[in-house]
Amino acid sequence: MENNQLLKLDNQLCFALYVCSKEVIKKYKPLLEPLGLTYTGYIALLALWENDNVTVKELGERLYLDSGTLTPVLKKLESAGYIERRRGEKDERTVRIILTKEGKALKEKAICVPSSLISSISGGDFSQNEAFELLSMLKKLAAMLENDTSCDFGK
Repeated sequence: MENNQLLKLDNQLCFALYVCSKEVIKKYKPLLEPLGLTYTGYIALLALWENDNVTVKELGERLYLDSGTLTPVLKKLESAGYIERRRGEKDERTVRIILTKEGKALKEKAICVPSSLISSISGGDFSQNEAFELLSMLKKLAAMLENDTSCDFGK
């Protein structure tokens, strides 16, 4: 790529990922509204359906969210009756997140969300195989970026 093309916005990987992320999250909105969930609430529940009874810190690490972002989401999920927050018996500073019966039952209602999302992209022209291929590439990129120390900028 020519030097004068390097700093064009449309040639930036970060911008393409940013736009795709925003647009995918926007596609989730009508799928999650009937469940009473926001996108962040949805991903929190996805993580809890995989691994229930975790600390706020563990959930935040899994979702790449800080406690300032995660706490309001957890309060909303708790007020909806999907989770309980319990202080640790040994250390009251530790808060555990536990799915309620309603939170566990919501999993069955949400089962159609992933396939509905794929179907909604480009009128269904985006196949499930293409989605899995893209997901695999994004996971590979994320792993590479997490382990990359070549650009530490003096950290």
